[in-house]
Amino acid sequence: MSFYVSPEQQMQDRAEFARKGIARGRAVVVLRYAGGIVLVAENHSTTLNKVAEIYDRIAFAAVGRYNEFETLRIAGIRHADLRGYSYDRRDVTGRSLAGAYSQLLGGAFASGAEKPYEVELIVAELGEEPDGDVLYRISYDGVITDEQDLVVIGGDADRITGVVREGFDAGAPLRDAVDLVRGALRSDQLEVAVLERGTHRRRTFRRVRADEVSHG
Repeated sequence: MSFYVSPEQQMQDRAEFARKGIARGRAVVVLRYAGGIVLVAENHSTTLNKVAEIYDRIAFAAVGRYNEFETLRIAGIRHADLRGYSYDRRDVTGRSLAGAYSQLLGGAFASGAEKPYEVELIVAELGEEPDGDVLYRISYDGVITDEQDLVVIGGDADRITGVVREGFDAGAPLRDAVDLVRGALRSDQLEVAVLERGTHRRRTFRRVRADEVSHG
């Protein structure tokens, strides 16, 4: 005997399924600092990255199921490369990438044929000037939020957001910005990367060594 489940209940169940998977993930914090944008992830693995470069001035951060967000990371790189090759490198924007991710995640969430993605993403784009910095949060259902100054995803996100926002300073040096996030995450096992402004390099993404932001 088949049982009827209303479309509303199906969507609620799928949303709850995705949220539980994301909440189990350790948090990622992305925020502006004096030199650009810093991405900080609580990460106990030294080989599986949660933050990565997508294109010249665009970075990606994620929480949830690693195999799923790694697939999305690769898809984002291909999207950016194709757009940059077909048109111009300046046509590759955080907005276009966030839109592509929104379509992928939203399509999977709305489809009854497969489970939704258990991931939440951040797309960060470095502007030529600080007021041009952009942070997009893309949820499991494809909803895009344009965030100001900082964004937190993953487990305990509400508490961490409150702590980081209280101490946030867009003009803080890198070490101070990371110290703020370290205290909010209550962890020293961090993966840190930056989108650096003013380096005169085309590619602005750089992974940060632990000694650069250590307490000493």
